[in-house]
Amino acid sequence: MMKKAQQGFTLIELMIVVAIIGILAAVAIPSYQNYIKKAAYTEVVSGVAPFLLGVADCMSSNATAAGVPDPTSCSAGTNGVPAAIAANASGALNSVDVAAGVITATPNAYKGIATTETCLWTPSTAAGDNYAIHWAPSGECVTRGYVKP
Repeated sequence: MMKKAQQGFTLIELMIVVAIIGILAAVAIPSYQNYIKKAAYTEVVSGVAPFLLGVADCMSSNATAAGVPDPTSCSAGTNGVPAAIAANASGALNSVDVAAGVITATPNAYKGIATTETCLWTPSTAAGDNYAIHWAPSGECVTRGYVKP
């Protein structure tokens, strides 16, 4: 008598495949959501770029007598700094404001980003670096990993 060959998969083999797919999905979905948030936050960072240039120009133009760039007179809408963006309802960027050289960007609730995940860029200079302007981001955007310090 000839033995008939087995056809198909057993129940345990199918359960193992489903379990493996479930584990992969449990790891992949949170990572994917995090990538979506980081990608959406780039819109906020891009919206701040003109303000970074404006404040840097303002600081250089309003340097002290010793040649040290001064951020105190650099606010939104003055001395070459762009006017503040207020209450933009579309996209990731809600508002941008500048006070004494410090730029504050507030996002909208957009693609998983919360409105509390604000970002501040603070300018600094050093005599040993020929007073080049460096930006130090801080706030929830750095804590969440959207912007690297």
